[in-house]
Amino acid sequence: MALIEIHDLTRCFGSGNACAWALNGIDLEIERAAWCVLEGRSGSGKTTLLNIIGTLDSPTSGSLRVAGTELGGLAAPERNGFRLRHLGFVFQAYNLMAVLDARENVAYPLQLRGWKRDAALARADEWLARVGLDGLTHRRPHELSGGQQQRVAVARALAGEPDLILADEPTANLDSHTAGSLIELMQSLNQDIGTTFVIASHDPAVIASTDGPNGHRVTLQDGKVAASECK
Repeated sequence: MALIEIHDLTRCFGSGNACAWALNGIDLEIERAAWCVLEGRSGSGKTTLLNIIGTLDSPTSGSLRVAGTELGGLAAPERNGFRLRHLGFVFQAYNLMAVLDARENVAYPLQLRGWKRDAALARADEWLARVGLDGLTHRRPHELSGGQQQRVAVARALAGEPDLILADEPTANLDSHTAGSLIELMQSLNQDIGTTFVIASHDPAVIASTDGPNGHRVTLQDGKVAASECK
């Protein structure tokens, strides 16, 4: 069974004659352990689709099943719980909490899931070491470079061992060398632990990464799937 199953998914912003269709009949399946990149021009629907998969937005119509759960019928508290248990996020702007250091940023979502503070901090240390930041655990975001902050975000996303990582333009604020290192890091984690990644990006290097293991390239155009290619 695919991890993500999408059938005739639509999203309209506005109503009546003022309705703007961001998604207009999406049909798509994404397998477990896939390295999937959503590509397309600005306005093609990449971020809207990512937000709906991540339960940050709701579709206008259609069916969306993630990890065996139909998300369309969930009430807000259930969506929040599903998101906390099954999903991890890597945002373009990092979204780290300025008052917390790196390990506290990674540990915080675990504590929301009921982990004891000491256990959550120990897990944070493990993941920060895994992403190459073991010597920087007590630094706050303003004391880290953009690439280091994004690595903290990756550690935070993966520390809870979610079924799915969603990343929205994760290399947009990084120079080409740092962006390449981040892509290599995330791909190695995808291959080593089998976590599914779905990434919205217009970065040619990110798009080209789908030529590697587990690659799945989805091209969106005018709110529809124009092409879907698995390696």
